[in-house]
Amino acid sequence: MFLFDSPESKPDPNSWRRKLDKFVKDNKQELAALAWGLFLERGEESDDVLGIDVVEKPRFVYCKQEAIEELNRQVKNHIQEILGVLKAHKPEKEVAIVAIGEGEIKLILFETEPPPPACFEEAAADVDTLLDRLEKSMAEYM
Repeated sequence: MFLFDSPESKPDPNSWRRKLDKFVKDNKQELAALAWGLFLERGEESDDVLGIDVVEKPRFVYCKQEAIEELNRQVKNHIQEILGVLKAHKPEKEVAIVAIGEGEIKLILFETEPPPPACFEEAAADVDTLLDRLEKSMAEYM
């Protein structure tokens, strides 16, 4: 997690980051299913990165790789590690999501058992259904 505001800010135990961590922990397999389903829809050539915008109403978004690279330049390479992880990301084995808050960015990265393709099969739901279900659940956590 990277903060772009003043360093005097103290982490709030009820912050969106902690709430999001709990949401991810409780929904790993459905998130893996969603990530894989979206990957299949976009295709291997897409440079879109799955994201969660928590600034207003929590929702899933796509972030362009170029936009994340530009942000990295603006913050003097403070999120270079995030870019490296995203470039090395293996969607068939792990889930990578960039969460965007007010003046903050957080990388969510995890592996599931079973892997994302199997999670998508087991979910027995289409991408739109998974998106709707997960966004409703996420709103309850936030």
